[in-house]
Amino acid sequence: MLDDQIHEATQTLAQQLIRQQLMTATAESCTGGGIAQVMTSLAGSSRWFERGFVSYSNEAKQELLGVSGETLARVGAVSEETALEMARGAIIRSRAHISVAVTGIAGPDGGSPDKPVGTVWIAWGQKLGYAEAQCFHFDGDRHAVRQQTILEAIRGLNARLA
Repeated sequence: MLDDQIHEATQTLAQQLIRQQLMTATAESCTGGGIAQVMTSLAGSSRWFERGFVSYSNEAKQELLGVSGETLARVGAVSEETALEMARGAIIRSRAHISVAVTGIAGPDGGSPDKPVGTVWIAWGQKLGYAEAQCFHFDGDRHAVRQQTILEAIRGLNARLA
């Protein structure tokens, strides 16, 4: 069921990006490249998918996307600020017009009282510098959290392109 929703949302995204002649990029942590994998599973995705960054470690977030070490030290990787910096970094370091970034705790461990397992920040960025983020709290095991994150990331791109 969730796989069907992801596929449908991705097809809608592809149609919107092609119609608007735009490219997208992904910056992923907790999904480990899952969003890029779903996007590139569609034939012809090279028309609208520019690139994906998998930045699982804090060092990768800094090196690949330009996330500030100060931000990571102050608020951590799973935060609004980090997600926004990831989304902006994906735009700056690609030829994409719109980006999506995800950072969260997929589990089964790694959670805390402040940031329990299932906490995910998703941010969407645009070429003109605008970016916004939203916090989600997903239920289920590691796979379920990752699948829900992928779906909401793509739905968010669709909403911003509509």
